[in-house]
Amino acid sequence: MNPPAELLQGTLDLLILKALSLGPRHGYGVLLRIQQISRDQLNIQQGSVYPALYRLEHQGLIDSEWGESENRRKARYYRLTPAGRKRFKEEVAYWRRFSDAVGFALDTAPEDV
Repeated sequence: MNPPAELLQGTLDLLILKALSLGPRHGYGVLLRIQQISRDQLNIQQGSVYPALYRLEHQGLIDSEWGESENRRKARYYRLTPAGRKRFKEEVAYWRRFSDAVGFALDTAPEDV
């Protein structure tokens, strides 16, 4: 069985926005949601999620508030802002164009050039 794929640089923000597009989550919950929606194929370190959340909040793409977690602990819950929803849609469109272009390049046979 192959180990989980390493996250490509620059995709963590997109994955966080995706996770939060599915509903508010606390920081660790964001990590778990990304693992769930990737079917455990992405290996994301907990230490990389929190700086990304702070960065996205500073950019105005997400906001947060304190709440209580499932285990009755105080936790910071994050959610998308309208600007975050807009950026998420833009990033998805970009990612799809980019992955299509890479796919075309990889599928090119010698007789195609």
